[in-house]
Amino acid sequence: MAAVTTPHADSQAEEVHSVSLGEATRTWARIAALSFGGPAGQIAVMHRILVEEKCWIGDDRFLHALNYCMLLPGPEAQQLATYIGWLMHKTKGGLIAGALFILPGFVAILGLSFLYVLLGKAPIVEGLFFGLKTAVLAIVLQAVIRVGSRSLRNRTRWAIAAASFLAIFAFDVPFPAIVAAAALIGFLGARAGVAAFSGGSSHGTGGAHVADRDTLLGEELPDHAKPDWGWTTRITSVFLLLWLGPVLVLLFLLGPDDVFSRIAIFFSQMAVVTFGGAYAVLAYVAQQAVESYGWLTAGEMLDGLGMAETTPGPLIMVTQFVGFLGAYREAGGMAPLVAATLGAVLTTWVTFTPCFLWIFLGAPFIERLRGNRALTGALSAITAAVVGVIANLAAWFALHALFGDVREVRVALLSLEVPVWSSVNIAALILTIAAIVAVFRSRLAVLPVLAAAGAGGIALKLSGLT
Repeated sequence: MAAVTTPHADSQAEEVHSVSLGEATRTWARIAALSFGGPAGQIAVMHRILVEEKCWIGDDRFLHALNYCMLLPGPEAQQLATYIGWLMHKTKGGLIAGALFILPGFVAILGLSFLYVLLGKAPIVEGLFFGLKTAVLAIVLQAVIRVGSRSLRNRTRWAIAAASFLAIFAFDVPFPAIVAAAALIGFLGARAGVAAFSGGSSHGTGGAHVADRDTLLGEELPDHAKPDWGWTTRITSVFLLLWLGPVLVLLFLLGPDDVFSRIAIFFSQMAVVTFGGAYAVLAYVAQQAVESYGWLTAGEMLDGLGMAETTPGPLIMVTQFVGFLGAYREAGGMAPLVAATLGAVLTTWVTFTPCFLWIFLGAPFIERLRGNRALTGALSAITAAVVGVIANLAAWFALHALFGDVREVRVALLSLEVPVWSSVNIAALILTIAAIVAVFRSRLAVLPVLAAAGAGGIALKLSGLT
């Protein structure tokens, strides 16, 4: 494939800058290896390397692409990588960038999943995951505050966040319904000119502004980035077949009650409603996988999130661990580890294949979204609702990580989980408080907090205090 070539706009130089697909691949591999710390950290890494260091793309184009990705279901950082890869090197570039962003995390979590089921009862392994659970609670709380400080700019958005939290925590309203209601409120509010819905959310990038005209891509769209209905039809057909074809085959061969069919259907549904980032959708996944499907326990879900936090790649990769355990425990006549591996691969496939579809389908038409006030209003309301959903995730994790017994209270439409206070785990509570202090007061990065919590959990387990 020919390299992307665009004249540099600097008046002092007229040389032509270009980057080969091979060089781009090496850069995407580097970004993938550094993609720890959730979407905010991953987007910051991409910005530092692609905008500030390489000058392949400018600030305005980078943020415009990010805003589009935030409108989509799925992990925005992975989709942003796919978008920029496509913009530079067409479909092949998008596939390489998006796949490399996923690959390190997939391999790491698959290895940790094997360790989990084979050695999970060993004291050191039990202690490690015990400690990681407590750190995860602090990190989720940090996510609530980060997203809230960026998006809850007025009382209307605070009200949406509060209503979202109550709807999912106390009334079992499905996550997709909350997203749809918030989007409708924001869309109609913006159309009506309500000031509370003006402006969306954004990720700060910091540093000096890099103008589009001073970068490899320049200000103009490459020819392949212009809308082409023939190409759009072909690429949509291919990716719909890649995504839904395996689901239909599993349903036909195994029936709807087989674990692989259920994994394929559930995570395909999740792929179209995962607005608001990983923390928001994990509340939905955790409650469905634990309470509806019984694939794993609440404590194991926390262990999986600990894996995702400590490995590169999207946090939504924790779904791979869910599929792994679900297939492992319902293997039927198949060897459990073989079934588990297939479950992990299937989960990853139906989770991320739609992400490529959204980019390849919509990216050529992205310019039509620029400045669209109604869509901006919908995004701002969704982001406000996401704050409430993430707060629910923190509350749900806290209940199941800190208390040995939780009981359900039902009154009319109210369905509330409350802790049995006598069952509090003192060791978990101490480690959680220490992790919260490390995150909020000492402002330690995610990896040191996770490492310290894991070491603390091992020490407590070996000493017999857990």
